[in-house]
Amino acid sequence: MDQPYRGGFHEDQWEEEFEKVPLFMKKVPSEIDPRENPDLACLQSIIFDEEHSPEQAKTYKDEGNDYFKEKDYKKAVISYTEGLKKKCANPDLNAVLYTNRAAAQYYLGNFHSALSDVTAAKKLKPCYLKAIIRGALCHLELKHFAKAGLQIDAKEKKLLEMRAKVDKLKLIEQRDVRKANLKEKERNQNEVLLQDIKARNIRLSEAACEDEVSASEGLGELFLDGLSSENPHGARLSLDDQGRLSWPVLFLYPECAQSDFISAFHEDSRFIDHLMVMFGETPSWDLEAELYWVPAKSTLLQDLQHHRHFVKALTPAFLVCNYLWGRKVHQIR
Repeated sequence: MDQPYRGGFHEDQWEEEFEKVPLFMKKVPSEIDPRENPDLACLQSIIFDEEHSPEQAKTYKDEGNDYFKEKDYKKAVISYTEGLKKKCANPDLNAVLYTNRAAAQYYLGNFHSALSDVTAAKKLKPCYLKAIIRGALCHLELKHFAKAGLQIDAKEKKLLEMRAKVDKLKLIEQRDVRKANLKEKERNQNEVLLQDIKARNIRLSEAACEDEVSASEGLGELFLDGLSSENPHGARLSLDDQGRLSWPVLFLYPECAQSDFISAFHEDSRFIDHLMVMFGETPSWDLEAELYWVPAKSTLLQDLQHHRHFVKALTPAFLVCNYLWGRKVHQIR
């Protein structure tokens, strides 16, 4: 005799009862009571266990390691990320995933991202040496010069080598900062000098053949980048406390193939004042006393301000010639 079918839907409530079957649910309830809906609770348990499976996280870790060995760091990052998404309950495995992803990010040049992963790994496993070393490498690239690594294991060879490299880089950085500060200071000083030169209507020349037309104020920027004379003595144009300039000056004696160099010729000094000192005694190369005194009573500044005078390499040069003595020559005024 046939038995009546039990457990079927009631004809007047079939839609509500149909909605309770997990396969046909249109919306999953926010809270699942195993007593009222054991089938749905069972499925949820299976899915949850699968999503948080350490085996799956390990599989993604191994996959990422393979990509890493092939130097395909982008795919390695994706695999390690998928492993972390499993959120397994194994902190050691998660620390490895974070550290490995940090290594891949490091080789991609994403040092900040790598450092974030290292930080996450150390939260899970504070003494994880691989994470500490990777973090130190990131700090090194970012010039943070971290020292925390040696506090964990002061005898670790890699960390000691890194410390030596860090110390060297710190010295280089300090040197570069000093050089940059000095360069900025010199540039500021040169700016002041350039303004003083312009205020005196002194013309600068870039080349020996420079004429009045080609010599322009645009040369100012050129000298700002390296405002120093090119004389072999290394003397420089300078400004004293009274706001007066002193120039390195070159005297040339073409007839004797000789020269004199004055490292600091004050702009208010006269030529005769220097010549009197220089030729107070007959120079060794003029034993026959062929040089004559020249009435040079003008000051250096007066000469430099002449409209046809152009200063080359910030070192004014003057010819002192015996040939012109006593001859009728045109005097430039």
